[in-house]
Amino acid sequence: MMQRIFIILSLVLVLPDIYIYRVYISSLQINTLAKYLYFLPSLLLFAGLIYLLLFAGQEVMIQKSRFLGWFILVYFLFTIPKLTFSILSLFDLPLKYFFKFSFSPFTYVGIAAVIIWIGVFIYGSAWGKTQFDVKPLSYHSSLLPKGFNGYKIVQLSDIHIGSWKGNQKALREAVELANAQHPDLIVFTGDLVNHQAVELDGFKEILSMLRAKDGVYSILGNHDYGPYYPWKSPRDQADNLTTLKQEEAKMGWILLNNEHRVLHHNGDSIALVGVENWGEPPFSQHGDLKKALDGTENIPFKLLLSHNPSHWKSEVLPKSDVSLMLSGHTHGMQLALGHHSFASIVYPQWSGFYTQGNQSLYVNVGLGFIGIPFRFGAWPEITVITLNNN
Repeated sequence: MMQRIFIILSLVLVLPDIYIYRVYISSLQINTLAKYLYFLPSLLLFAGLIYLLLFAGQEVMIQKSRFLGWFILVYFLFTIPKLTFSILSLFDLPLKYFFKFSFSPFTYVGIAAVIIWIGVFIYGSAWGKTQFDVKPLSYHSSLLPKGFNGYKIVQLSDIHIGSWKGNQKALREAVELANAQHPDLIVFTGDLVNHQAVELDGFKEILSMLRAKDGVYSILGNHDYGPYYPWKSPRDQADNLTTLKQEEAKMGWILLNNEHRVLHHNGDSIALVGVENWGEPPFSQHGDLKKALDGTENIPFKLLLSHNPSHWKSEVLPKSDVSLMLSGHTHGMQLALGHHSFASIVYPQWSGFYTQGNQSLYVNVGLGFIGIPFRFGAWPEITVITLNNN
């Protein structure tokens, strides 16, 4: 698997370089050594790929995750613009050789694309990952009890706390923004950590500052179980999960593991339901929707927290009467241009509201980041949903 990834990433790195050198650089009237220096960044990146994918083990990559994230970012910074330019400029070849064009329009379009891509990567890594987006939204349902009309929910998701190391100030700002909405309820839809509960050290006080009239409720995401960390034994992994649950309780969060709570407001009630992570392979599937809903049969409006949006069409729609499901997980792949993201290739429901009949799903693109220290377009999100009775 690693060898295959290495080959693909190497080709993406090398082929555009060879093309650009042959077509544009080799003909320049400059010193030959200066021409060859063009390949230096790619040679360094190639050496990094060899080390990371062929020699460094999983444990090294996890322990050096911040270095790995910046390496991946630099790799994309050098490869994506050059790949885009190469593909676009190829369209000039038939214009030049068959139609005798003296002008190369696609080359100039490629140059513009390079400038745009570089701007995207620089902005997304320097500012985008902390450009918090407070999204006020309205949700309407005739099933909602009148007592909950105007009820305000703040949703947070995918904090990935290990990625915030050294940036407590930014996370504190996000917490303050969430509290500033004066919510009736705060929900967190999974992936609090990257791998280990110990990542919470230095952040528990900040996260315990979240305040809502009816409390802070959470569920587990796929990363919270620690499946990507090389544990010495299954017992160590189980102990880590136990510690994470204990730390959430100490922060004042109420973790819903395949269970529900009945919320009361202005004389009416709704069911708040939370399932453990439910994911299609290769993601873990611990969620038990039937168990979580047991006892809610006489409550018309059910609000479900489930980390992976794939759960909605796979089980929630065909097997339940849940009115509104809140998810995260996708991150919008941390890159979106308008309403478009590569995340849509994997997740048809990757961001925003989706409705089928009288059942709806909202997907939050997350507050933190994983892997690459970068966000553009899919800005770190604080969702504010106001419930309305039609």
